[in-house]
Amino acid sequence: MAAELTPATLGGSQRWELYRVLSEPARLRLLALAAEEELGIGELAELLGESQPNVSRHAATLKGLGLLAVRREGTRAFVRVSGTALADAVVGDALESGRALVRADGSLARVAGVVREREASAREFFSRPRERERVDAVDETVLAYVATLSTLLPARALAVDAGTGDGGLLDVLAPSFERVVAIDRSPAQLEAARARVAQRGFRNVELLAGELGDAAVSERLAGRADVVFAARILHHAPRPGDLVRRLAELCRPAGDAPGGALLVLDYASHDDESMRDEADVWLGFEAHELLSFARSAGLEDARVSPVPAALRGHGKDAHLAWQILVARRGPATATERGPRRSSPEERGPAPAPALTDTKKKGARAAAPKH
Repeated sequence: MAAELTPATLGGSQRWELYRVLSEPARLRLLALAAEEELGIGELAELLGESQPNVSRHAATLKGLGLLAVRREGTRAFVRVSGTALADAVVGDALESGRALVRADGSLARVAGVVREREASAREFFSRPRERERVDAVDETVLAYVATLSTLLPARALAVDAGTGDGGLLDVLAPSFERVVAIDRSPAQLEAARARVAQRGFRNVELLAGELGDAAVSERLAGRADVVFAARILHHAPRPGDLVRRLAELCRPAGDAPGGALLVLDYASHDDESMRDEADVWLGFEAHELLSFARSAGLEDARVSPVPAALRGHGKDAHLAWQILVARRGPATATERGPRRSSPEERGPAPAPALTDTKKKGARAAAPKH
């Protein structure tokens, strides 16, 4: 297998080609934007004001010299600066020049908006009024079995269902945990979940409208959950790695007992473009991507397991391969714990109490005159 091409491995003539390629302002701007965020060719075309064929051509040239890494997502391609390229001094200078250009033309400031636009279709999709689906009756003996098995869980004070949708997972969580908080940003979805909770008679379920990362959500739940579930929401997130980090923050830090667990159910990587009609931003994930998200979020003991086909139901996504990421939160960092309180020995003797005005007058009166 041929060695990966990087700026450091370029020979003399190729090195001159690197200088020539990086003399083009359009490529400098593309390189700077791709260093800021992994972006699609269409997104880069929008930011650069170029046609997609031109952007693809520039990206191919930069990739050929080892400056860009390209990731395929169905029919789409996403590019980012190659990690090995950042160590090259010439590339570093080119990035600084490119950043100056994209700051000056305003395209760097627009990157965040382009990324937010990835989830615009998801917001619109889940906010549509939907025909209320019938909440099927559930066999009460099944709930009894679930409740019995849940006693094997090491900690079950609080479970969080992130992106609860119509609340389907609550049939399992409510009998298993003392308290369940189900979060969703869509009023339509929460209304469906509310109907399910009412029909089931679940009294330990709280429905919370909001976004993960909102101050109100964080203040109430951060660092408290024994288990956080995120079922088929990761592929809707514009930055899935950031979402995993926010989910991890809700888990209870490890201490005398293991930390809270995060369970993420989502699709394995696939090429079914029709799923974009369901507001899917990403066509699933490779197992190593999920593990990378977990590591970046500070999670421990991460593993990914496939979901048997027989358990995928009969929905539009039943033909896709599903997988589950399971990981635990580690001990809280010093920043998360807050400033450490010093011991009495470290503090030293307590200072003498301050004198009040009355005591000061008495002290002055008792002092000998000279």
